[in-house]
Amino acid sequence: MQKIKWTNKDFNVFKIDGLDQRMDALNVNVRPKFHQLGEGFSIYFSSQLGEEFFPHVAKHARRTVNPPKDSWVAFAPYKRGYKSLPHFQIGLWHTHLFIVLAIIYEAPQKNVMAERLLAHKSLLDQLPNDFIVSGDHMSPEAISLEEAKEDKLEALLIRLRDVKKGEFLIGRHIPKEQATKLTASELNQLTEETFNSLLPLYNVIVGK
Repeated sequence: MQKIKWTNKDFNVFKIDGLDQRMDALNVNVRPKFHQLGEGFSIYFSSQLGEEFFPHVAKHARRTVNPPKDSWVAFAPYKRGYKSLPHFQIGLWHTHLFIVLAIIYEAPQKNVMAERLLAHKSLLDQLPNDFIVSGDHMSPEAISLEEAKEDKLEALLIRLRDVKKGEFLIGRHIPKEQATKLTASELNQLTEETFNSLLPLYNVIVGK
């Protein structure tokens, strides 16, 4: 598998003013790493889940004014897109690296997926304590899974089921200061460990 090291220069791309300038820096510094991760982890997911997975590196093609605040590579078992399916992501905000499993509002079956998660909430209790959950893929904010288990977790899943804009993301956020200190090998190991923990949850979501 290709091994990637994240640097301050990668994270600082998202502080560059101007759409064209930020996109140029993104294309030079960050997107090649996402393509490498895409090649390696699409093989990983295909092997682990028994169906072909495809990488989707964010293009930000529709933007005409506002520069992207984050970017990512997503993985799903569909070559033409990922947003309508539960998917895995590796990505950056300027503050942190994220490694998550996501269901976003474009997923037409997200009410069914939410019901499956509500019926298997015990699986969430088995996840590592440093995991986070979020209800909005457009925001860098998240809460710790440990804190969410009190009452917010169920509320997030009910919102995912009942509200058109409801979303659910779960995984790890690694602060920039920590992510840039990890060696390529350590980072690869942490990414794979995170996805290994999320695979049983993915299988529940898709009804396996």
